[in-house]
This record gives sequence, C-alpha cells and structure tokens, in this order.
Amino acid sequence: MQPLQFTCKKLPIPLLGCAVLLLISLASSCTEQEKNSLLQFLAGLLQDAGLAKLWQEGKDCCEWEGIVCNGNRTVIEVSLEYRGLEGSITPSLGNLTGLQRLNLSCNSLYGGLPLELVSSSTIMVLDVSFNQLNGDLHQLPSSASGQPLQVLNISSNLFTGQFTSATLKGVENLIALNASNNSFTGQIPTHFCNMSPSFAVLELCYNKLSGSIPPGLGNCSKLRVLKVGHNNISGTLPDELFNATSLEHLSFPRNGLQGMIDDTYIFKLSNLAILDLGENKFSGMIPDSIGQLTRLQELHLDFNNMYGELPSTLSNCTNLITLDLKINNFSGELHKVSFSNFPNLKTLDLLWNNFSGTIPESIYSCRNLIALRLSGNKFHGQLSKRLGNLKSLSFLSLANNNFSNITNALQILRSSKNLTTLFLGGNFMNETMPDNAKIDGFENLWLLNIDSCLLSGEIPFWISELANLEILSLKGNRLTGAIPAWINTLEYLIYLDISNNNLTGEIPTTLMAMPMLTSEKTAAHLDKRVFDLPVYHSPSLQYRKPIAYPKALYLSRNKFTGVIPPEIGQLKALISLAISFNNLTGPIPPSICNLTNMEVLDLSNNNLTGEIPAALENLYFLAVFDVSNNNLEGPILTGRQFNTFPNSSFAGNPRMCGPGLNHHCTSVEVGLAPTGSKGLVFVGVGVLYDQMVLSRYFG
Repeated sequence: MQPLQFTCKKLPIPLLGCAVLLLISLASSCTEQEKNSLLQFLAGLLQDAGLAKLWQEGKDCCEWEGIVCNGNRTVIEVSLEYRGLEGSITPSLGNLTGLQRLNLSCNSLYGGLPLELVSSSTIMVLDVSFNQLNGDLHQLPSSASGQPLQVLNISSNLFTGQFTSATLKGVENLIALNASNNSFTGQIPTHFCNMSPSFAVLELCYNKLSGSIPPGLGNCSKLRVLKVGHNNISGTLPDELFNATSLEHLSFPRNGLQGMIDDTYIFKLSNLAILDLGENKFSGMIPDSIGQLTRLQELHLDFNNMYGELPSTLSNCTNLITLDLKINNFSGELHKVSFSNFPNLKTLDLLWNNFSGTIPESIYSCRNLIALRLSGNKFHGQLSKRLGNLKSLSFLSLANNNFSNITNALQILRSSKNLTTLFLGGNFMNETMPDNAKIDGFENLWLLNIDSCLLSGEIPFWISELANLEILSLKGNRLTGAIPAWINTLEYLIYLDISNNNLTGEIPTTLMAMPMLTSEKTAAHLDKRVFDLPVYHSPSLQYRKPIAYPKALYLSRNKFTGVIPPEIGQLKALISLAISFNNLTGPIPPSICNLTNMEVLDLSNNNLTGEIPAALENLYFLAVFDVSNNNLEGPILTGRQFNTFPNSSFAGNPRMCGPGLNHHCTSVEVGLAPTGSKGLVFVGVGVLYDQMVLSRYFG
C-alpha cells in the first residue's frame, strides 16, 4: 500500500448530545487583561499571516477576527483555524477566564501543548489538530475535579508517549478524544470510560499502539465511536467488547487481529452503522446474526482470511451503502443475497475471491451503485442488458473472470454514461476486438483496461473518441497492425501499455507528440480526479488518482521494426519507457538523454547498434536500465547511477566491454569511456519495475 498522506480536511467531531453553545457577539469591549493575553499569543508567533493587521491596537478585541465575546465583554471563543500561523502556543491564552472554545487547527504550530489550556477551568472544546505539536500527553498534571473539557482534538500532530491512568485525570465531562495520526505507544486506554460517564468518542488511528483490545472497553456504556485502525493491535475481539451496545462506529482496520466474528455476540451491537475490520487476519464465515445489524451502512471485511458463502441474512441490512469484502476466500454464488434490498448501496467490492456463477439480477436494482468491482473471481456468462440500468455507475471492474462476448458487453456498457473507470481484462478469451462505429458513449472514461484477453484484430478506432482517456492498457492480446496515427489525439493520455501483442511497423513519430508526455506540466483538471475505488496493480501497489500513474509507454514484446525515433527526446515528462523484445535497429538516439525524469528504461532484446550515449549519465533518477541482448559496442557506462546496475543490464552485447563482462576494455576503449563522477550514486524512486512484468492486472 502506498503510505497515507494526511491533509487538513477536517470532519467535525460529534458533540453527541452535549448542549449547543449559543455564541452571541455583541458590540462591547473586552477587558485589558484579555486583550493583552491575545496580544501575547500573537507575539509568540513567528508568522501571523497578517493577523496582526486585523488585530489593531486600540480596537475592541471583541471585534477582532476569530474572536467571539458574550454580553459581559468576556472572550468565550477563539477560532483561528486555517490561518497560516507558525510558531508556538503561548500559555497566555489560559488567562482568558471565560474561554469556552479554542480552535487553532490546520496551522503550523509547534512545541508543546500548554498545560494551562488542557487544565483550564472554562474550556469545553479544544482543537489543535493538524499542527506540529509534540510532547508526551501523560506528562499533563492531574486536573481538579469537574474540569469542563468535553472535546479534545489533538490529531495529526507529533505527540508521543503512552496513555496512562493519570492521562487527563479528572476530566469528568470528557465526551470526545481524537488523538489519531500521532506516535502514541502502549495499549488502548480504558480509563476515560471510568473517569467520564458520558465518554462517547475515542479515535486513536495511525499511531503505534500495541497489545490486545482491553476488555474494559465493554464498560463504556455511552461509547458510540471507537476507531483504532492502522496500529499494531493483536489478539481477538474480546467478548466483553460487545457489551458496549451504544457503539455506532467500530473500526480496527490494518492491525493484527485474528480469530472469528462470533455469531453469539455481534448481534448485540444493534446500533452499529459502520463496522470496519479490514486488513487483519480474521478467518471463518460471516455469521448469520449479521442480519440483525439492521442499521448497518458500511461493512468492511477486506484483506482477511474469511471464507464460505455470504449468508442470506445479509439481505436484512437494508441500509447498506458500502459492502467491501475484497481479497478473502469467499465462495459460492451470490444469489442467496437479495441485493434489491439495498436501495442505498453505492459501493460493492468483491475483488479477488472465489465467487462463481452469474452476476445476480438483483444487483441491477441498485440504482445508486457508483462502484462495482467483481474482478478476480469465477463469474461467467454474458453481461445482462440490465447492467445498463445502473445509470450512476462510475467505476466498473469485471477483470479476470470468465465472461464472454466482448461486443455485447461494450454495447451494453455504452449506455452507462457516467463510467470513468472500466476494467474488462482477463475475459473474452480468443475473441475479436470489436472495431465499428456503433461503439460509442464512453466519452467520460479516464481508464480503459482490456488486457490479457488474447483478442485478435487491430487497435480499434472507437478508442480515438475517448476524449478524456488518461490510461489505456491493451497488453496481452494478439492485436496486429500498426500503432494508429490518431494516437496523439488523445490529449490527456499519460499511460499507454500495448505490450505483448503482434503489432508491426515502425514506432510512429505521432507517438512522440503525445500532449501530456511532451509537457512536464500536468493539466490542472487531472489532479482533481479520484478513482471511486483504489486501483490495484498488486496487493502492495495501488493508485487512488489517475495522475498518480507513471507517465509511461510500454511497447515491449511486439514486432516493431525500424529505429527508435530521434523525436523520443520530446517526451520530457516520460518516466517509464519499455521497448524490449522487438526488432528495432540503429543506434540509441542521443535525444533520449533529454528525458531527465526517466526512472525505467528498457531497450533490451532488439538489434540496436553503436555505443551507449555518455549523456545517459545525466538521467539521475534512472533506477532500472536494461540494454542487454543487442549489438551494442564500446565501454559500458560506470559513472553515477550506472554503478548500481547489475552486469545483466549489459549482457548479450558481444562487442561491449567493461567490468564484469567477458570482453575487457583495451586502453583505447578505456580512453573513450565516459568519465562520470563515480563516487556519486543516484537511485531513482517511484515507479516499480513490477509494472513492466506483471502477468496479471489486479484492477
């Protein structure tokens, strides 16, 4: 998996029944003490992003930007989120004796969190999330009984340490704690339930917590949200946990949990709306009692070791919006589940299981379905015309099944006008690629994958009409003919894989004029596009945005002839280029040295001649390089990143010489060798070479 990057896109923490504060700002003057406290906070900042100009000396601070007072001239709220503030938080804000809400989130504040704020006798809501604050939370002093703090959000900072029984001791009114995305260690705390009878929200995702789930969490009678995903939690789900019957959101993804989901306990959590146990080691079947969770909206059991058929009782979960069971060992047919009972279903992900039979007709009743992934199973038959009823469908992956009649499939899918992502590869074996004017309606597609089908025919003309296409994979077929001249009319195409076919002719110069590959600047609208589901190339490599794909041309294992076009140097944005196993002749064009973003370059198994251009040493990001099995001559490059490539990258060129090869360079040849900075090693990162050799597209 790619590491998750956090941005300041905040969701509100539910106050869960606490009284809503009615904040009325009246035209009155705050006290000098409060004004000075605010100005001391301002003075402690290195960067105030213009706040000082807004807080003018002599002006009533109750009218300052981000300040709210009550009718008694007392500051009760400071809201300075998203202000671009940089520096430390001074304790002076603790002198605001009437302060009830403090929000400094989404800035660049660092240092510790002042104890005066956490132990305040007035603050009810404290939000310092998405900053760079640090320190050990367990060092905070015990507070006086009756401390009013209800909501504490310290997520997305650099806090460390453990949660001990003394952490926030005395916060009897605490309702919600969000400490996600820090570096907390130790075990999941349970003492908040004992200290605060109204404690309802505990979010600890993306930390370094370990140990097992403490049974004491079952004593949290008011707990409604428990999120501890992306930690190192192990063991099983304790029976006592199911005593927390108020739970609405139970989330433990990407941990080391194991065991089975007990049929005799899960039904007790009748208020659950979200159950996320994905990316663990759970086994067994989905229990029949899952059907008693009638309020369930999201069920995530992906990336586990679960098996068996889906229970028919799942049909009782009529509020389902997301059902994610991908990458397990589930089997059988889907007809036991009545998908027509799920009018709100938007996402159904069954990737990489052992489901068989035909697609149940009831799925076509899910009119709100946006993302449907059935790839990597054993479904068969032709697609039903009713698939066209899914007018909201944007993401469809049927790859690696046993579907037949590709012409019929495309005719049906053309009515799904909202399709942006379409995976059909690994089906329709040995059929013919349809090429006629009647296949249209795919004008909104970003990604089209019809690979590994052994289809005959040529690259079809109807693809030229896909004006928004960014990613095209037709690899692993038996396509013949030349690369069509219209290829550069796909102005947004950044990724083209037509490897492992029987394509012939020369590599056209039109391919060297692809708009998105000739410019290092990416069209702004591409950056905003997001797949409805992550696209998997392998279990550990996924893409969430089309623009994250490498800018690549994969032309290997065809029958191309002629030379590598000198115009190749125009593709300045190119990151991966693979033209191996063809019949190319002539030299490696010097212009290829202009591709300074290149990370993967594979020219192996051709009939290339001449020497390796010395300027290739300037491709500092090059991580994979292969010119083996050609007719190249002269010394191998040995400077900079070329020190890191194995001898196999140059093998099979009888007239090439250098260290590790059978032919050792003469003094004349050594004199002609390029003189790079041999002490420097540049290792490119980013594109994985796996993309060039994967035999199966995950989808």
